[in-house]
Amino acid sequence: MGKKKQRGKPGPGNNPGRSNSNGRPRRRRRPPDATRRPVDVEPPENPDAPLEPGFGLLELHPNGYGFLRSPDNNYSRERTDPFVPGTMIEKYRLRPGLMIHGMVQQARKQQGPRLREITEVDGIKPEDYVNVKMFDELTPINPEEWLRLEVGPQPLTTRVMDLLTPLGKGQRALIVAPPRTGKTIMLQHISLGVSTNHPNIKLIVLLIDERPEEVTDMRRTVNGEVVASSLDQDVESHVRLSQLIVERCRRLAEMGQDVFLLLDSITRLARAFNKWVGNTGRTMSGGVDIKAMDIPKKLFATARAFEEGGSLT
Repeated sequence: MGKKKQRGKPGPGNNPGRSNSNGRPRRRRRPPDATRRPVDVEPPENPDAPLEPGFGLLELHPNGYGFLRSPDNNYSRERTDPFVPGTMIEKYRLRPGLMIHGMVQQARKQQGPRLREITEVDGIKPEDYVNVKMFDELTPINPEEWLRLEVGPQPLTTRVMDLLTPLGKGQRALIVAPPRTGKTIMLQHISLGVSTNHPNIKLIVLLIDERPEEVTDMRRTVNGEVVASSLDQDVESHVRLSQLIVERCRRLAEMGQDVFLLLDSITRLARAFNKWVGNTGRTMSGGVDIKAMDIPKKLFATARAFEEGGSLT
């Protein structure tokens, strides 16, 4: 009979790096990798790291802290987004959708930066932002100021709109048309009229579940900010980005600015919310859940003009 192998400490001829005292293979420790860090988690503090300037759009987490999303990355969730502590959010009464500039500090083990100091909140000091009224505290009024869209002999679309369906600051409008009838071209003509005749208005175009080539064409055509969650993104991305951009518009209107938001399209946005809420047990015609239209209707009803100044169209 053969001899049984003894299990124990490795002998002098064995490789100590491949087995331990129990004869089991050792696990090699991998170096820290920032790409393997989970998204939206609090990084450890590193007080010895140098301070660097950073900025981004604030997105709040349900646990009370937040992250600064970069406009260069289409406000997507990245592991390099600066972390905003909950104590800083409570101190300055920060709200989602604010563009924050400050000094950030890299965390240990390459786990992302951390916001240490706020220098600017949408162009004002953080101490002054505490006195800014919330969106629901302002006084909504009827649209009284006309938005002229005609820019010349061409295009005729905006000329006809000024004659038949004029728009005012703080108004809500829907484009209802069959497929392949030029709705996207019409949105481009409207954006041209707004950017040409009203350069002081903040123009934002939000594309939901759109084709990537359409996103590229819109960014090359529109003289404004174009934010998109294209066709290859998941439903969570559509929902998150739409809510974040609407919060951005609300924050600008609170500061007294005039904002013009073009959404393409609210139909695809409603479909995304329908998949996101799941099946609650009550379904309307067309297979739409009864709660799927709550948030899109709320987003559409956000448009208004304020007596104190500022508007969202």
